Amino acid sequence: MRIVDLNETTKRNLLSDLLKRDPNNYEEYAGVVQEIIDQVKEKGDEAVFAYTEKFDKARITGDNVRVTKAEIEEARAMVNPELLRVMERAMENIRDYHQKQVRHSWFDSREDGVILGQKQTALESVGVYVPGGKAAYPSSVLMNIIPAEVAGVKRIVMVTPPGKDGKVNPVTLTAAHLAGATEVYKVGGAQAVAALAFGTESIPRVHKIVGPGNIFVALAKKAVYGHVSIDSIAGPSEILVLADETANPKYVAADLLSQAEHDELASAILVTTSQKLAKEVSEQVERFLEKLSRREILEKSLKKFGYILVAESMEEAIETANEIASEHLEIMTKNPFEVMTKIRNAGAIFMGEYSSEPLGDYFAGPNHVLPTNGTAKFFSPLGVEDFVKRSSVIYYSREALEPVYKDIVTFAQAEHLTAHANSIKVRFED
Repeated sequence: MRIVDLNETTKRNLLSDLLKRDPNNYEEYAGVVQEIIDQVKEKGDEAVFAYTEKFDKARITGDNVRVTKAEIEEARAMVNPELLRVMERAMENIRDYHQKQVRHSWFDSREDGVILGQKQTALESVGVYVPGGKAAYPSSVLMNIIPAEVAGVKRIVMVTPPGKDGKVNPVTLTAAHLAGATEVYKVGGAQAVAALAFGTESIPRVHKIVGPGNIFVALAKKAVYGHVSIDSIAGPSEILVLADETANPKYVAADLLSQAEHDELASAILVTTSQKLAKEVSEQVERFLEKLSRREILEKSLKKFGYILVAESMEEAIETANEIASEHLEIMTKNPFEVMTKIRNAGAIFMGEYSSEPLGDYFAGPNHVLPTNGTAKFFSPLGVEDFVKRSSVIYYSREALEPVYKDIVTFAQAEHLTAHANSIKVRFED
């Protein structure tokens, strides 16, 4: 990995490089995505099935697009019992963590006859997109469905591309069933997002769409936003390790590579105050590359977006971490809890040498759907609050309104909204 002394110039160049990974920079695909969405809006099932055959080489019809109970039972029987046990344990952790996020409606009453409050209501329906193909991502299934189930969403719909045989990956399907999906449809890509957003003859529309996907899925979610809600426009995965001379270089190198293997656009950055650690981590990375299965992807990712930055002080290192606002931030310092208090921007914070990023990906409980590309400056991890909406509650008695009604009239008249003013005044006219 390249080792660079941290200064304003190198920081500026790094931030510029990372921004190139933003899905919003791939607008050349937007026209293709919009055409797919328009066709699904106009032709419904016909377009969805045609695109499924074109892109996934699977013959799907209105008779087999929805997964049946028999298919779920068949899939579960195919899953390795040990993996099934691990998924169930992970589910317990994920559900326990997210249940602590649940908030309730509240009301505040005053003696003068005023009641103010906030009503929490779960969304009625949510669509969860899950990537398909040869790979299976049961962890993403659990992380997207369980918070919705905990929030109280009644209809949780999963869509995922089928294999050429017209079936859903058995691990993916089993994870969806265990987590609480109420419906599963064999459709993926931008056409699946459009079907969820606008509905077809076979796939009723939903109110929100969440879940990761390729650039076409990301741009489709962006295009339908406003017709439905979405979680975010997810970018490539990224990790930043903040370390001092006490860090174990072997652990640091392993953790950087754990994210770089996702794809060629993944970012892996070490910011350290130790030149010695920087060199040792670079050497450990080279050793690991010789034996890891995704070496080609790892090398391309590290060449484009892998950095080891050497800072003069921990304060400078921390400030750089805050400016990058990484999806995953690991703190491997002598006192990680002290450093953590100075972190303002990060999707998830992992503290100490035994809290590696995959712990959060699979098992610990916090959600692994995290803000990317610097959006941790204003976005948060997926959680229960993403699957509820709030309604304000207002009640005034006549006795409560009378002392203040002229103030409201004054405000309305200042904005030249005479009907607003009249709706208040009329209640106190003889």
